[in-house]
Amino acid sequence: MARTSPQKAETKSVRDYIRTIVDFPHEGILFRDVTTLFADPRGFRICVDQMLDPYAGMQIDKVVGLEARGFILGGAIAHQLTLGFVPIRKKGKLPGAVISQEYTLEYGEAVMEVHDDAIQPGERVLLVDDLLATGGTAEAGIKLIERLGGVIVGCAFIVDLPELGGRALLEKLGYEVHALCAFEGA
Repeated sequence: MARTSPQKAETKSVRDYIRTIVDFPHEGILFRDVTTLFADPRGFRICVDQMLDPYAGMQIDKVVGLEARGFILGGAIAHQLTLGFVPIRKKGKLPGAVISQEYTLEYGEAVMEVHDDAIQPGERVLLVDDLLATGGTAEAGIKLIERLGGVIVGCAFIVDLPELGGRALLEKLGYEVHALCAFEGA
């Protein structure tokens, strides 16, 4: 009887789980859809583990996620670290007293908010989101955290779009940026 060797399991990277949708939400845009990553249990586990890896052994007090996909990541990461999770939301979505920060998008302006008691002065915060493009949303989140007295220990993303300059912006402002993968093009 012939022996068959076991099939070697295919090793996939986080990038392999991300779907690209052409012309969404506008013509000419290549939308990097991480919902396919989140839907796959192995892919999601790899993603969370790899997002945490650079911060192993570091003191972190809270995880902050940016609306909306940052909530999915932030909740999973906070759970893994047994930490509290703080959402930074679009204007008008939080029920309590908030502080606000305006920021510029590729196509206009918007406002982000956080509860005014969500972060205590001196707390060390990890900021997470799915995608880093121009850096405007992340910068607004950073400003909110710092206005509350939080200290940013890092900014973690699944996808970096380097051509849009977000990483360069955040690093120029002095923040450590970690992204699991990068895609060329907008």
